Amino acid sequence: MLGNIKTMLFDLDGTIIDTNELIIRSFLDALQGVVPADFSREHIIPSMGQPLTMQMQQFSGLEDVTHLVAAYREVNLRLHDEYVKPFDYVVEVIRNLHEQGIQIGIVTTKMRLTTERGLKYVGLSDYIDTIVTIDDVTNPKPHPEPVSMAIAALGADPATTLMLGDSSVDILSAEAAGALPVGVAWSMKGSQLLRDSGAQYVIDDMRELYAFAGLERR
Repeated sequence: MLGNIKTMLFDLDGTIIDTNELIIRSFLDALQGVVPADFSREHIIPSMGQPLTMQMQQFSGLEDVTHLVAAYREVNLRLHDEYVKPFDYVVEVIRNLHEQGIQIGIVTTKMRLTTERGLKYVGLSDYIDTIVTIDDVTNPKPHPEPVSMAIAALGADPATTLMLGDSSVDILSAEAAGALPVGVAWSMKGSQLLRDSGAQYVIDDMRELYAFAGLERR
């Protein structure tokens, strides 16, 4: 598979954009008074990458979490620019890949508003050929639908498509869609979880992606 990748799909949070602390802060603030006093980041990290509504239901024990989702999004939007930054080499690698003709897509469980805001804020918008968000699908990751939708939008071949993620849902979605599942070693969940979930490779550095496309590392 190394060398013949023509399309690269990326999860957003925790994969190419470091929003980890923003997400944790948003949960803690939104859930204050709803969850036990000892509820902490350790309770949040394992489910990061799943749809927000599902996480809120899990943490609160409530069925209707509309108010909690709204509270989360208020904090998340208000503090967005204070916390968000790209991981090392992300912008230069994605720019270079795009300039070399690699198709680039984003596949995320975030809503479109914050997805586009994050991409624009870190300077990636111009290099993205398609975006699939939670707003666009019936079945979010780990279902294959989001990855398959991005592949179809690009007219790509799953066999020459790579999906990069920091969560088991990214790996499972990629695998089910027939794409090459690749994990990132900087995942807060740990690289072993990604391997156990089916990641065929785990990269330590974004520049390793050049080899998958048959390009020389810069």
